[in-house]
Amino acid sequence: MEDPARGRRPRHEAGAAARPPAPRARRGAPTAGRASATRTGRGAGGSPDAPVIADDADPAELPDDVRRELRSLPPALAERVARHLVMAGRLLEDDPAAAHGHSAAARGLAARLAVVREATGVTAYRSARYAEALGELRALRRMTGSAEYLPVMADCERGLGRPERALALAEDPAVRRLDRAGQVEMRIVAAGARRDLGQVDAALMTLRAGSDLDRSTVEDWTPRLWYAYADALLAADREQEAREWFLAAASVDDDGLTDAEERLAVLGARSHEARPDHHGPERGSAAGPQT
Repeated sequence: MEDPARGRRPRHEAGAAARPPAPRARRGAPTAGRASATRTGRGAGGSPDAPVIADDADPAELPDDVRRELRSLPPALAERVARHLVMAGRLLEDDPAAAHGHSAAARGLAARLAVVREATGVTAYRSARYAEALGELRALRRMTGSAEYLPVMADCERGLGRPERALALAEDPAVRRLDRAGQVEMRIVAAGARRDLGQVDAALMTLRAGSDLDRSTVEDWTPRLWYAYADALLAADREQEAREWFLAAASVDDDGLTDAEERLAVLGARSHEARPDHHGPERGSAAGPQT
């Protein structure tokens, strides 16, 4: 199984995992100046166990709404929390465990702030601490009323071996209020939960719901949806169809969100068979095999 932080192979026994939204503390933040947070020493605020903060971790990197939320804290404390959040954002992609160390340090200083609970929940999820992530994201939902992280919460239930609870979250009425990307993510997770229960046909039906699978435009979530569908087809012993969808997913996966290329290699195919130029369709153009 691949690194759970990279979103490439399924986190659990079957199906793709959710791709969480970037926490607010990271949205729009620069990634330059990454620094390791795995060392321990006298970190910010003098705690001997706090992760070390890079000298260039500047609270100004945080989005305006996050900085406004931090103003409810005393100035010195707000700066310490802000710098931990900056470090968590910098490290999230490359070292989610280290990122979680920083968000956990921020939580120890300011657990009543929604932005801190959000960062802690996302970094816990990305570092496979599913019980902790679920608790933090539940708290975040109570604090804000937002259902944005419902797909991630459902995938945490899968990670804890509770697919039935994942499916219950997928039926939450608030799912209907998610944006299209969020609804697609929830379908991907729900299909994985169906496969956890051995319900492969139901997983395929879940992924085919709506018009997202056969729509004529390519969205950011398209590679992951097509990949999940290919994986479910393969589980249903429909190898030729699975090959076609893995090829399609690879052709539009410019950012390496999936391991469709590797799956094709196992199946004895190569992604260049999908398109002579090795590239997927442009955003807004027709693509993908027919359902």
